[in-house]
Amino acid sequence: MASSILITGASSGLGAALAELYSAPGVHLALVGRDAGRLEAVATRCRDAGATVASAGIDVTDRAAMARWVTAAEAAHPLDLVIANAGVSAGTGRGEESADQVRRILAINVDGAMNTVLPAMPPMIARRRGQIALMASLAAFRGFPGAPAYCASKATLKIFGEGLRGDLAPRGVGVTVICPGYVDTAMTRVNTFRMPFLMDAEGAARIIRHGLERNRARIAFPWPLAFVAWLAGTLPPAWLDPLLARLPRKV
Repeated sequence: MASSILITGASSGLGAALAELYSAPGVHLALVGRDAGRLEAVATRCRDAGATVASAGIDVTDRAAMARWVTAAEAAHPLDLVIANAGVSAGTGRGEESADQVRRILAINVDGAMNTVLPAMPPMIARRRGQIALMASLAAFRGFPGAPAYCASKATLKIFGEGLRGDLAPRGVGVTVICPGYVDTAMTRVNTFRMPFLMDAEGAARIIRHGLERNRARIAFPWPLAFVAWLAGTLPPAWLDPLLARLPRKV
């Protein structure tokens, strides 16, 4: 059971739900979030549940700051589990994606995840123990015209994690790719379209923890939507593109 856990994007949404779910006596949490005030509120709830907590308001795109934080967290409490959860989403709901929007999504979702897991890997490999979790999405299975940069960022994490799992398994380190569907968070509340199988963050966190405890290669849920996402990734573009063109677009 993981007793030292680092979570990014922990100031709200799924990151906060995971932090609170893991909180218990004997557990140490290293939490990162952009909003220091909200992060401290989460940290307080985690401490009230018995966990010890270190928190820092760091932008995950700051490579040097993240390297220092992860290294310090590892030195204080050798990390059992690192969850690279921080992320943003946006789409083409207001028209063509701007270059700034594309670069921001990729910087936070991809570079931010790399800035989190890469400093954590060497000590895990050295002691032949540890687990890395990458927060992808069911949007990773197929590019959607409503959110091309977001889909690309999550597909990058999915493929990276799948490859990394095979690379690190012989060295004692587990890697899991997490692919949630729609979870009720601030990120999804801006959506103006119906979100099938929408679930609360606490329920999603429980599914994720269950899968991580079993070192699953992929945690994709809810299963009906996961099947549809997988199927969409297998169909020829000529069949699927006309249908996807009619779907609502993310703001």
